[in-house]
Amino acid sequence: MNIIAWIILGLIAGAIAKAIYPGRQGGGIIATMILGIIGALIGGTLVTLLETGRLQLTAATFSIPGFIVAIIGAIIAIFIWSLVTGRTSH
Repeated sequence: MNIIAWIILGLIAGAIAKAIYPGRQGGGIIATMILGIIGALIGGTLVTLLETGRLQLTAATFSIPGFIVAIIGAIIAIFIWSLVTGRTSH
């Protein structure tokens, strides 16, 4: 059941992040899920760092605050991906 929750969280967070982030991002439903799951990891890790002061790989939880953290993390992931690939989102 945990994997299904991760897929749902990833799909929703990735889709919302793509809608919020300016420009057009490519990729289909699988890329959106992966983006959201990576966003949940990035966001959860940043929240843990801010709360405890330790850098620890943690995922966002399946809750309203978890969705918000996952969306913010996915937006950060989109930004980093555009820097790495050198593409601008148009």
